[in-house]
Order: sequence, then structure tokens, then C-alpha cells
Amino acid sequence: MTAPPDDCLARNEWICGAYLTSRRGILWDATLQHLQLTTLSVLLGCAVALPLALAARHRRWAAAPVLGVTTVLYTIPSLAMFSLLLPVYGLSATLVVTGLALYSLTLLVRNLLAGLRAVPEETRQAARGLGYGPLRLLLTVELPLALPAAMAGLRIATVSAVSLVTVGAIVGFGGLGNLVYSGMNTFFKAQVLTASVLCVVIAVAADLLLLGAQRLLTPWARRAV
Repeated sequence: MTAPPDDCLARNEWICGAYLTSRRGILWDATLQHLQLTTLSVLLGCAVALPLALAARHRRWAAAPVLGVTTVLYTIPSLAMFSLLLPVYGLSATLVVTGLALYSLTLLVRNLLAGLRAVPEETRQAARGLGYGPLRLLLTVELPLALPAAMAGLRIATVSAVSLVTVGAIVGFGGLGNLVYSGMNTFFKAQVLTASVLCVVIAVAADLLLLGAQRLLTPWARRAV
């Protein structure tokens, strides 16, 4: 009877310290790509969501089309979304970033618009009475007061992006998803589990960081609680 191998990699175990030490560089590169894709997609989503929310806020007729289009985008399956964008961006990281940014719009726009609409009208009138122009009113009054709702949407969009980045493995730009995908094809247990756990860690860490930033930026909300 042959004795079992004493190497957890050879035994193909789910939890294997040897995998962490021998594939440290691969894990680091995949994690960095995962963070880059997530960050860029969320930033792009925010850059697009802000003018859309402002347009929907100031022109009531625009609210329904903006919310409708962003909702429809969110319902498109990820594989179909990447296929639609493929002729434009090809097999590139830009394809993944653009697709994830489009997915984030429904969460970002809805929450930002809800926050802007929740700003009391008397607060706006008081600011105008003090001589605030439209831009100063937006930057110093409306956006700060809308920040709690906006940050709630940002947190959900960021966690969703961390998860959806893994789908980018189908075009070769999935961060840790590349390791999950290849590990599933070869039934490499340690790789699948390690990459999956790292995705969860990134999502939780990002959510906690954004929550901390929200608390720092909205001290009045803490006092209200």
C-alpha cells in the first residue's frame, strides 16, 4: 500500500500553506489587478453617475429615462454585456472596467438622486439668501447633505464590483477570478479556495474603509444617532 504524499499540494487539499508560499507572486499580481479593475470601474461609474443624477434632479422629465436606462443595464447578464462591448474594446481590461462601470450606475445614480432629493428646500433657500450661486450651493450644501445616501450606494456598488471582476476571467482580465477559473478547470482546490477567500477579504475591507470614510465625512450624522 502506497503511503499518502506528505505535501499538501500533492494531496490537493483545500487549505494548503505551501500554496501560499510557492504562489505568492501570482497571488500578489492577481490581487493588484483585482484592486485596479475594481477601483477604476467604480471611479468611472461615479464620474458618469454624478451628471446623470444632477440632470435627473434638475429636470424632472429626465428622471424616468435615466433611472430606466440604468436599471435595464443592470439586468443585462455579464456575459452578454461583455459580448456587446467586445467589438468596441476587444479583449482588454478596458472592456471589464467599462462593463462594471455600467453595472454600477443603477446603484450610484439612484442613491445619489435620493440624497439630493432629500435635501430640505428651506436649506436651499437659506443658502441662496446668503448669496450662494448654483455651483457653490451644489458643492457646499447639496452634495454634503446627500453624502450618506450616496455613500450607501457607493458601498454596495464597490462590493458588487469586487464580485463581478471575477467574471472578467472569461476575457483574461479577472484578477483573482483568473485563478478561480483556472483552478476550477484543473480542480486545484487550494487555488480556488485561496482566490475566493481573498475576494471576500477585499470586499469586506473595501466596505469597512468606505464606511469609515463616510463617518469621517459626515460627523453630523454620528451626532444625530
